[in-house]
Amino acid sequence: MRFINPKTDIAFKKIFGSEQSKDILISFLNAMLYEGQPIIEDLEILNPYLAPRIRGVKETYLDIKAKITGNKTAIVEMQVLNVAGFEKRILYNAAKSYSIQLDVGEDYNLLNPVIALTIVDFQMFADFDKVISHFVLKEKDYLVDYLSYDLELVFVELPKFTKELEQLETLTDKWLYFMKSGRNLQTVPETMSAVPEIEQAFEIANQANLNREELEELEQREIFIHDQRNAILKAVNNREREIAKGLLNLLDEEAIAQTTGLSLEEVQKLKQQ
Repeated sequence: MRFINPKTDIAFKKIFGSEQSKDILISFLNAMLYEGQPIIEDLEILNPYLAPRIRGVKETYLDIKAKITGNKTAIVEMQVLNVAGFEKRILYNAAKSYSIQLDVGEDYNLLNPVIALTIVDFQMFADFDKVISHFVLKEKDYLVDYLSYDLELVFVELPKFTKELEQLETLTDKWLYFMKSGRNLQTVPETMSAVPEIEQAFEIANQANLNREELEELEQREIFIHDQRNAILKAVNNREREIAKGLLNLLDEEAIAQTTGLSLEEVQKLKQQ
């Protein structure tokens, strides 16, 4: 068997946001938000299109939006590329999902909590090694929670998850492995198929169950992401080379290599130019 890459937005929506994905999404959200505890018992997958209520306000399209147990709204996004302004977009989408709950004249007490869950295929927070991090409003010095616990930002950094298949223990481990490495599997491992929702996710992700148009769309998306990553790497490498050129007369070759991230051979070639 061959599986599609759940990290692309198209595949992510197909696996977690389609009509047959309700139980899959419940299991996944419980794993990401509540350490696998069955806090979310039911949910309703909503239209992820956030139309602006005010003329001129930017419209938004999310990967998945759902109303979950406790009258909370969960907005979910899969992000592969670390683009400029991404961290601000997360805040914007969360604030917008919170504010559009009210019509004109309605009381603020009618506002329900919003959780913004963002899965990223890059490192966002270098200061800690946690795979899943939760951010809420707190007082700056005393770290006391704000009186209303209504906005929560949850980030899942897939590169920080390093467990191998034989090390998977919890529901969270298994879903993280599915997201990061599931596409590389040839069959569904027994430890994964033991969770019915994960087995169902693999079934949806099986390329044999997709039509030609879906496969072509996924392939084009993979090519786009690959090209964008290469463009970013090229820009970074060009910047490192320019920094290295400026240091040629100040530092030795090894120090320049350590400072810029270039190899010693690349520094030596620059020196000969």
